[in-house]
Amino acid sequence: MGVTMTASSRKGKEPGVLSANKNAKDRKNHPKQRTMTMLPIQRLFNTCKDVFSRSSTNAIPSPREIARLKAVLDWISAEDLGLSPQMPYFQANGSAASRQLTYLHLYECERFSMCIFCLPPSAVIPLHDHPGMTVFSKILLGTLHIKSYDWVVDAPTSSSRSRRSIVNHTGAQPLGARLAKVKVDSNLTATCNTSILYPADGGNMHRFTAVTACAVLDVLAPPYSDADGRHCTYYSDHPFSRISVDGLCIPEDQRGGYAWLEEKEGPEEIDVVGARYQGPLFMEN
Repeated sequence: MGVTMTASSRKGKEPGVLSANKNAKDRKNHPKQRTMTMLPIQRLFNTCKDVFSRSSTNAIPSPREIARLKAVLDWISAEDLGLSPQMPYFQANGSAASRQLTYLHLYECERFSMCIFCLPPSAVIPLHDHPGMTVFSKILLGTLHIKSYDWVVDAPTSSSRSRRSIVNHTGAQPLGARLAKVKVDSNLTATCNTSILYPADGGNMHRFTAVTACAVLDVLAPPYSDADGRHCTYYSDHPFSRISVDGLCIPEDQRGGYAWLEEKEGPEEIDVVGARYQGPLFMEN
């Protein structure tokens, strides 16, 4: 997802990581732990580290590696990460609180990041993109409405000479809006499998709306990085019929599957609070 947090907001650089010295001491004091089943969060971290170390930073993992990571994510539950619907993250008390999201930082390196978003009912993560990134999203709790788009390759953009459009909600004409095709527009629940999007396919631009209280685990590879050109851009989407471009024609019965996306300054309607992850820890080995 497209919400990035500063180090101070994360309340600890690696809150999910158990230090090597502490882990070694624990094993010494509790030798039976050597035979215990690996925790799901540890298995996820180990798989991410292995999968994303096999390719260059900006490369898409092979289908086999993607399937391997997806299989691990598909089996992770809210309970595995210490989450329950009774937590304050998922409660909404008034209109202001309903817009507030909680960001739980798990891990980040130059190749991948792991985090959890906690949304009270009706909270929204606005339409945004994931440039040059492969993103795995696993719904842990609740029901989430997802609307996602992919760019229509080689389609003309709205411009001052070719467009004939009505004004948008700000009173300004949409300049440079790009045509996008709807990929997903439906409700997904915590029983569904992991969603995967790619740099140019799978719904790279998406909006999340919490139908009920929700928790979403995200793995991003590579993470957002302004220095490396992976900056999160937010968009407003306009119905296809609102902008008419010379030379572009889509049958009327198919127009509902397309929209014009216009870049916007930032998500005015979002309020993100960083909190410390309090679930099971994992070892960075």
